[in-house]
This record gives sequence, structure tokens and C-alpha cells, in this order.
Amino acid sequence: MTTQQPDQKPDPDQSGPASGNGGAAQPTTAGEPAASLADSVEVLRQEVEALRQKLAEAQDRALRVQADADNQRKRMARDVENAHKYGLERLVADLIPVVDSLELGIEATGTGTDIENLRQGMDLTLKKFGDALARYGVTPINPQGERFNPDRHEAVSAQPLEGAEPNSIISVMQKGYELNGRLVRPAMGVIVKS
Repeated sequence: MTTQQPDQKPDPDQSGPASGNGGAAQPTTAGEPAASLADSVEVLRQEVEALRQKLAEAQDRALRVQADADNQRKRMARDVENAHKYGLERLVADLIPVVDSLELGIEATGTGTDIENLRQGMDLTLKKFGDALARYGVTPINPQGERFNPDRHEAVSAQPLEGAEPNSIISVMQKGYELNGRLVRPAMGVIVKS
């Protein structure tokens, strides 16, 4: 930046931003200042208009991005709602044959069929039900003879039994179940007193 004394003329080669016209050379004739000023104003107007256009485009892009985000959020909410609403559809479809089988078994008891046929029907129904549960990752826990594990088993009572290992399960009262490796219900049983 050059410092100028009041009685000195500005040097055109040293004029910079401090000279007031953005680094352009100082006018040398009387008619040039008005034309140069008009040109500068026109250039500034064009720059302002270009900036306004860029701002409008940026605002438009921002609105589109926001609308896309809103649409995505609504789509995801709808998908989650449908998953909650219809997530069990496959399970229901697999359990309906079990219900049909139970209904047939109940109807068969009214016709006086023998107990052996009824038992076979119930075994078949139980197998269908177990197969349906297995398709969804449900596995039974039958700890008969296993060592008691408080994370997977629930002791209902304890009884002494000679020759049996202490804290082993001697009788299962109710099977436990896991869903994909996570305990849903612990197995209930009787353990050997120590």
C-alpha cells in the first residue's frame, strides 16, 4: 500500500485497492471518470445478478434436498409401519395348518374314533407346530440329565437322589425355548439336591 502526500499525484503503476477503484488506472481526462464509473456500476450489477442467480439455484437445491429427505423419512416410516403390521404374516401362514390339524383332531373325537388314531393325529400336529417354530429360529431346550444352568434353567424343586450328580436336572416339567440363540423362556425342572 502506498502512502500519498496531499500535494503528490497518484502513480498509476502503484494504484491498488486503496485507490478507490479496485486497482484500475486513474482517469487522465475529464470525460473518462463518468464513463468509467458507469462501466464499474454495470459490472457490479452483473456480478450482483450472477450472485442472485447462484443464490436462487442454491436455495432450489436446498429445497430439493430437504424434500428428498422428507420423502425418504416418510417412506421409511411407512416401511417400518408395514413391517410391524405384516411382519408376522409368514408365521401366521405357517401356523394355520397347525390350527387346521387341531380342528380335525377335535372333530375326530366326536365321531368315536379310537384313542390310537387321536394320538397319531396329535403327534402329527405337534410335529407340524415344531417344524413351523424351527423355520423361525425357535429351538426347544430339554435339559433332561444336564447340569443345572441358572442362565437357561429354572429349578422348581430339589430332591435327593442317590447315584445322581448333584445339581443335575432329573425331571423336566416344562421345556424352555430360544429364538435365534436368545433365551425366550427357561426350562423348568427338578434338580438333585447336593
